[in-house]
Amino acid sequence: MLTDRQFFLIAVILYGLSLLYSIFLWRRGFREDNRLNYLLLAAGAGFHSVAMFKRGFSLERCPVTNLYEAMTFIAWTLVATYLVIGVWRRLRFLGAFASPLLFAIGVFSLMPGLDVKAATPQFTGGLLSLHATLILLGYGGFALSCVAGIMYLTQEHDLKFHKMRAVLSLLPPIQRLEVVTSQALLVGFALFTAGLALSPMIMRPRAPGAPLVDPLIIWSILVWAIYLGLIVMRTGFARGGRRFAWGAVGTFSFVLLTFWGFYLLSGVHNP
Repeated sequence: MLTDRQFFLIAVILYGLSLLYSIFLWRRGFREDNRLNYLLLAAGAGFHSVAMFKRGFSLERCPVTNLYEAMTFIAWTLVATYLVIGVWRRLRFLGAFASPLLFAIGVFSLMPGLDVKAATPQFTGGLLSLHATLILLGYGGFALSCVAGIMYLTQEHDLKFHKMRAVLSLLPPIQRLEVVTSQALLVGFALFTAGLALSPMIMRPRAPGAPLVDPLIIWSILVWAIYLGLIVMRTGFARGGRRFAWGAVGTFSFVLLTFWGFYLLSGVHNP
């Protein structure tokens, strides 16, 4: 019987095949049907889900006890959300932009040394699982917002410089992409805020010599403040558009590039 990591490896391979097919879609100007891409991501999500459930049942709780599990949870949230949204044909091309992100997260997660079992978990219980699930679902919303933002910028570029390619493309209208970017970010922010609000309820008393505040919590508050600024920009003076799309893409890129470092620095989340 395959282990959970082997199931996840198969999922990453399928995400890689989806990435290769996405390159073909990009080169064709998104004038080809993307049903095959949806099926590849659905198959990858199936193996990914089995890996998640096997790990969760083995731990008897939400599988977010180390960096490997946290990253795989974020990727699973992204692909599961895409599969729901991808039922609508005009939004199915999100998969062509999501597959590079899924493949990159998958390859990073499989790096040696990330799947480390803690000798003594810092805390357990339902509140911890709820906290972790809400936070990581929030990241999934941010990831989807980033993907939609990339699609928005691609379509805007084509409308500006390659009008014929934009007309022949099967990508959704730019206005719809702006709505998806905004709504995904709002849902992610609401989930992230709820998970962050639970942090004081699950923290144990500070050990002697430990930092006053956990580095990952400081980083999370910074991320929350940046996304709040994006929401204010969207609802206030900017009213969305190109700047908002760049903000969604840039902020999630910052999250991906820094999350793992602060997670490893955390004495609470990475004991």
